[in-house]
Amino acid sequence: MNVYSGVLILRLGNSLCNYTIVRNLTGSTNLRKYFITTPIFYVNSSPHIGHLYTALLADAAQRFQQLLGTKDILFMTGTDEHGAKIQQAASNAKAQSKAYCDEISSQYKELFHQFGVNYTHFIRTTDDSHVSAVQHFWNKLVSQGHIYEGQYAGWYCVADEAFLTDAQLTEKIAADGSKVKVSAESGRPVEWTEENNYKFRLSSFQSDLLHWLKDERVVRPAKFHSQLVAWVKDGVALQDVSVSRPAHRVHWAVPVPGRSDQTVYVWLDALVSYLTAAGYPDNLHSWPPRCQTLGKDILKFHGVYWPAFLIAAGLEPPACLTVHSHWTVDDEKMSKSLGNVVAPAEAAQLFTAEGLRYFLLREGTLHSDANYNNEKVLRLLNAELADTLGNLLNRCCGKAVNPSQHFPAFIAQHFHQYCEREARHLISLLEALPDEVEEHYSSFNYYRGVDVIVSALHEANRFFEAKQPWVLRKSAESTDHLNCVLHVTMETLRVCGIALQPIIPLMSQLLLDKLNIPRSERLWEHMRTLSVNDSTQLCSDNVVLYRRIVANK
Repeated sequence: MNVYSGVLILRLGNSLCNYTIVRNLTGSTNLRKYFITTPIFYVNSSPHIGHLYTALLADAAQRFQQLLGTKDILFMTGTDEHGAKIQQAASNAKAQSKAYCDEISSQYKELFHQFGVNYTHFIRTTDDSHVSAVQHFWNKLVSQGHIYEGQYAGWYCVADEAFLTDAQLTEKIAADGSKVKVSAESGRPVEWTEENNYKFRLSSFQSDLLHWLKDERVVRPAKFHSQLVAWVKDGVALQDVSVSRPAHRVHWAVPVPGRSDQTVYVWLDALVSYLTAAGYPDNLHSWPPRCQTLGKDILKFHGVYWPAFLIAAGLEPPACLTVHSHWTVDDEKMSKSLGNVVAPAEAAQLFTAEGLRYFLLREGTLHSDANYNNEKVLRLLNAELADTLGNLLNRCCGKAVNPSQHFPAFIAQHFHQYCEREARHLISLLEALPDEVEEHYSSFNYYRGVDVIVSALHEANRFFEAKQPWVLRKSAESTDHLNCVLHVTMETLRVCGIALQPIIPLMSQLLLDKLNIPRSERLWEHMRTLSVNDSTQLCSDNVVLYRRIVANK
């Protein structure tokens, strides 16, 4: 068993106290449970494709786990509803803060419903149960000596909800020609702030964080693991962090227990939402999360603050952070000022929800930014969903070549006689497909998994064209040959349909239903055995998996 063991050195006044922590780093006691999270999404504006992509990464992962046979799955998402930005957004919308949060939070729920994001827990930071969890967690940190009261003077970025050091600042020229200080990371303006608040002794956790990061598998891809290690080693990200705000400045927040003049820092509040989903503090289960998905812009909060908070509270840090890069639009950064923010519901009107889901998981990569372009989406969906997948199903199920409307049984003699030579490469692709796709899906490299599937479908189309079943159909003497061709083609569709379930669940269901594959035979293990079915009747429903999109001229 991989054991987390470290020593926390805490400076309490002039004394040194040593705390030995022994943890189960991988969560191996919970290997039969799968707890995955998205970040909770900030409700200062409506959701865009970047938010949807994060949720789809996690949803595809939990669907994949179901196919592997995992029974106990906790999939948590939600909305982050406190902080100065929310106060400002509600004020700009001429709405009460709670009503504003209700509206935007409902938009996320509607989005996830539309795109098949099947979460088990949706946490809102305004929920009473979450507020109680945050205050309990705060008291735990205080009781362990990790929070102290002090005065802060420095630069504060309202948009990022973060205090910044001089090293984290840069200058840019404002519209009036003056120089203004901004966050070097986000480019957003900062303001000088002086206030009394509470701080967390983050500087005490360098050795513990480095110990957690010794296992490279706790952060993926590797580039983000290396980035975190560098931040922790040089100590720039480890200055004691302010964990409260004066209530007169940030009133829309969780009150600090026993202090009506202070509210809890929005990031401490937000991170505790993962604990809330797991039943903290009364009945904590499925802990730690097996995987937490997040965008690269919030890596510091999840890779530095979060594990330090957890270790300070005597809890295990997450087993893995899966970090993804961003989406650009027409090769430009997506932003309100540029007017190029892509609203998923609007894009789905042209591409459908399943189509947009496929594109994002097909094209998105963890390690580098991906680009969204309407023409690119159209070409990809027409080529792969309408033509390569959908057309192949229609052709082998069409009455022109399959008048009896059946999925023919496999007959070894006929296969060796009629199809073995032409199908040799296709069969080798199908035999390798389960392991190859499993490896890619397990690493959240869905685009590579889909590459493997599409390669098999391309080969099946080539095989179908080469065998010319429409010609075989004309001769009664070619019936066995025709049935063999249909079987190999439909078997390819069956295997690919099972493998595509985490990516396009509704379309995969339509395909497998058309082939009349029992619901009990759609797990990952059912791809590993080829061609054992008896002849079965196809579903009588007319199925169009994906209609070609005609571009507006």
